[in-house]
Parts: sequence; C-alpha cells; structure tokens
Amino acid sequence: MKLLNRIIVTVCLLLIFFIINAQTIKTSGSQLASIDYKRLANIDTLVNGYVTRDWIKGAVTIIVKDGQVVHYKGYGYSNAITKTSMQSDAIFRIASQTKAIVSTGILILYDEGKLSVNDPVSKYIPEFAHQNVLDSFHAADTTYTTVPAKREVTIKDLLTHTSGLDYPGIGSDKMKAIYAKANIPSGIGIANQNLLDVMKRLGKLPLVHQPGEKWTYGLSVDVLGCLIEVISGMNLEDFLRTNIFEPLDMKDTWFNVPKDKFSRLAAVYTEDSTHHIIPWTKKNFGVDPSYPDSTKHYFSGGAGLSSTAFDYAVFLQMIMNGGTYNGKTILSKRTVEMMLHPQLDFLYNGKNNFGLGFEIVTDKSSADGSRNAGSFAWGGFFGTTYWADPKEHLICLIMTQQNPNSHYQLSAQFEQLVYAANK
Repeated sequence: MKLLNRIIVTVCLLLIFFIINAQTIKTSGSQLASIDYKRLANIDTLVNGYVTRDWIKGAVTIIVKDGQVVHYKGYGYSNAITKTSMQSDAIFRIASQTKAIVSTGILILYDEGKLSVNDPVSKYIPEFAHQNVLDSFHAADTTYTTVPAKREVTIKDLLTHTSGLDYPGIGSDKMKAIYAKANIPSGIGIANQNLLDVMKRLGKLPLVHQPGEKWTYGLSVDVLGCLIEVISGMNLEDFLRTNIFEPLDMKDTWFNVPKDKFSRLAAVYTEDSTHHIIPWTKKNFGVDPSYPDSTKHYFSGGAGLSSTAFDYAVFLQMIMNGGTYNGKTILSKRTVEMMLHPQLDFLYNGKNNFGLGFEIVTDKSSADGSRNAGSFAWGGFFGTTYWADPKEHLICLIMTQQNPNSHYQLSAQFEQLVYAANK
C-alpha cells in the first residue's frame, strides 16, 4: 500500500510538472495541427500592405496558440526617419495596457489579505471620503454645483471604471476643465509630481456621476496604483517589478526604459489634417514622446508602462493559466476567475461587459465578431491592441505607435485573419 501511495504521489507530481511547463509560452516547436499556416501568411500581406501604402510606419504582431508562438513578426520601420527596421522585440509605449497589469497588482494585495475589493478608497486615502457628484457646470468661468455622492467609491468601482472619475485630456469637456484648474495630470509623461498628493487633490473634486451608476473611462487605475503604494509601502515600479515582472521574466517592461534598451523603442507618429503620417511631437496632447527615457518618480497606473509584444503575451498567458506561469503563482485561481467574470449589470459600450481590469466579450458581441464570449481584451492610446480567447487558447497582440490612425481597420482585419487560420 505504501508503494502504491508513493507511485500515486509521484505520478501526480509529474502531472503537475508537465501541466505547469505546458503553461509556459514556447517560442519554437513543430507546427500545430490546429493552425492553417498558409492562411496565417495572409497576415504578412495585410500588414505589409498597410506599410507600403504608408498607412502605418510599422507594427509588431504576435499570436500564441496552445502556449506556443505560431506567429511573431515586425513590419516596416520602428523609426521611419532613420530607416530602422521594426524588430519583433521592439519596445512600445503601451499606455492603457498598463491598466490590466496594475489591476493585477491590487489583486495581489487582495490575495495577501491586505484589502477587500469592497473597501472604500477613503480607508486608505481619506480625501476620498464625503465626495460630491457634479450637478451643473458653467463653462464661462468653470464654476459648478454638486450633490452628495450616495455612497463612497470602492476599490471595485476603480477596477470596473464605475467610480465616476473622468480623464484629463480625453475626458468630458466639463471634467477636463475642472481637472485642469486643479492641476490633475492624465499620467502619461509626468515625471516628478507626487502621486499621492495628486490623488488627494483628485479625491476632493466632484465625480462625474454617482459611484456604480455608469462606466466612465478615467483615472480610476491611477488611483489603484496609488493605493498599491500606500498599502504595500513600495513605489509602484518596485512593487510591479518584484511581484509581476521578475517572476514572469518580463525583462522589457518598464516605467523608465533603461538606457541600453532605449534604441529598441519604436518612434511615435500622428496624422496631419490631410491624414498623412508625421512624427509625434510634444505638441500632441502635451506629451513628449521621449518620456519612457526619463527618470520618473510619478508612476501612472493607468498609462505609464512601455513593453514588448512578447512580454505582454506572457502576462496574458499567466491570466489565461489561472494566475500561474512557469511554476510561479502571481494570483490565485479564484481571484483570476473574479477578474474575468462580468462585473457590470449593464453592457458598458452596448455590447461588452467589464471585469476587474479587462473588457469581457459577451454572447451579444461574439455574434458580431470573431472573438468568443469570455475573451478578455483592451488596448493602448498609441495604437496597441490585445485580446486573449480562452475557448480557443489564443493570445493575440498587434502593436503600432500612431494616434490618430484613419486606417484603424488594421486591428479588426488582423483579428479576422487570426481566426481564419485557427482550425
């Protein structure tokens, strides 16, 4: 009986070993029977066509199927002026793709028992207590009236973007004016302000709607980043590096890109009034494109990171695995299930729901597109898009550095070709 028990234990350990190793992204191996590689080659034709027509300067695409990289390529230029070819390991300003990583960070603290997702933000940042909601706004002098909030903003409200916080720069005109008057930054490119001081000022300003009432894209995840700093006692950069980047071997994900990696940073572009692509300058949204090279002390949880397609695919694989990657547990399985569970009582954009950090594809949305219900996704301001489809065991990213892009259909066409090649 003892021998049998030992055999059973040994078999179980071996199974665990193989399961864990199967969760690690493989960069080489035999072709998968579940992929039509001839159809997959259509992606080359698509993206190269955009580059040839000068609709984009360059891009990186990656597809991971069943834990194996089946496609990973750079196209065009990472810098069109210097004619530097786009390499697959180019570093991109991922902007709002930072949000899912920081949402994971706050949930790490949840797994450690240091907070509840239903905690009011005021428990950690008292300035968020007794908040008010905007009632009327007078554009001529930026004065306004308010009504009391019916309840306090919670950590869950921040994770689901239902807090009532708006965005400077890209938010509603009335809140942009209110935030500007209080010197509230959007987060991108800010170097030396004090994050906690800014969040304290934000907490004293009116919300754009009652907490939990609507979905509004805003500074919610910047507040989460501040909460991580307050609760953990570490700055956000150190916390993410210790708890996510180093365990996952994400060597190319940074708030401040190291000097020896900066040559791999793709240049940023925008369009002029005739839709011709031109280099991005500080005039565009007031953001200096060289901000990843600075030594920042202000870490924007909503927009501050730069990364590669592969690093981000590893992060998504960890989520797809239920919180574990290459033998390292980042989140508990149950917490990941919460993260990927639709949290809203309404469809935030008329077709999809939202979890604790990700957009969640619904049945309604899956009937109108390629992604299966339950897929989780988002993107970034400078032209990066990702999604992960648990049903098909697919992870996909397409990375550009251009905003706006009048030829925005590229991402949707890339998605169509991915699923056409998926058997």
